[in-house]
Amino acid sequence: MLAVVLSVVGVCVAMAQPGGRGRKLQNLPFVDNKLVHFGFSVGTHVQDLTFTHNGYTTPEDETWYMEVPSFSPGFCVNLMADLYLCPHLNLRLSPGIFFGNKVVKFRDYNTGNMQSQNIKSNYVVLPLDLKFSARRWDNIRPYISAGLMGTLDVAKEENSFLKMNKFDCYVTFAFGCDTYMPYFKFIPEVKFCIGLTDVLDRDREFPDPTDIKYTDSLKKMVSSMIILSFYFE
Repeated sequence: MLAVVLSVVGVCVAMAQPGGRGRKLQNLPFVDNKLVHFGFSVGTHVQDLTFTHNGYTTPEDETWYMEVPSFSPGFCVNLMADLYLCPHLNLRLSPGIFFGNKVVKFRDYNTGNMQSQNIKSNYVVLPLDLKFSARRWDNIRPYISAGLMGTLDVAKEENSFLKMNKFDCYVTFAFGCDTYMPYFKFIPEVKFCIGLTDVLDRDREFPDPTDIKYTDSLKKMVSSMIILSFYFE
């Protein structure tokens, strides 16, 4: 994922070089003046969890710690509606759905025993972003954005060691580059999403009552995501 992000940045920087042969013919010269326009995006993302442990020790002298040691790329698709506010500001609403997962590793600090759990998440998302665009140069226009994103996990519930709440909210930061093609805009974007709530579900039943030790070992569990999207507007 990091290599892809760096590649996107490199392409945008390379395209922004003015060169020595003058300005290019501008594609879609008035497209950014529309009050409202629409589009869609497809992309990939990775999900992560940040655990805050409390050092709880079971009567059997077990002290469990959790982490997500590696990332599993998922798929995402969004619709998009863009509202023109002023020459450099736009308000964007982009509802969509994300399919992904994260594999949690559990380790007992005292004995070294290991467990794992694959948490699958199918998120219905509702991001609202404020987009600030730089001046257009020929057929590119870099931008940054910030906003909030609400999520609803519609994946089938499974009995497992840890369970996540259905609802979450993220603060988001993104950067991208509008690329003006002859008939549409192509926009690569990288977005960072930081969860604002504790997503650990403590009010639940356990098929094996001893499995509550994993939940009792955590003070807080927060979700995050990195999203690479390709918009067509």
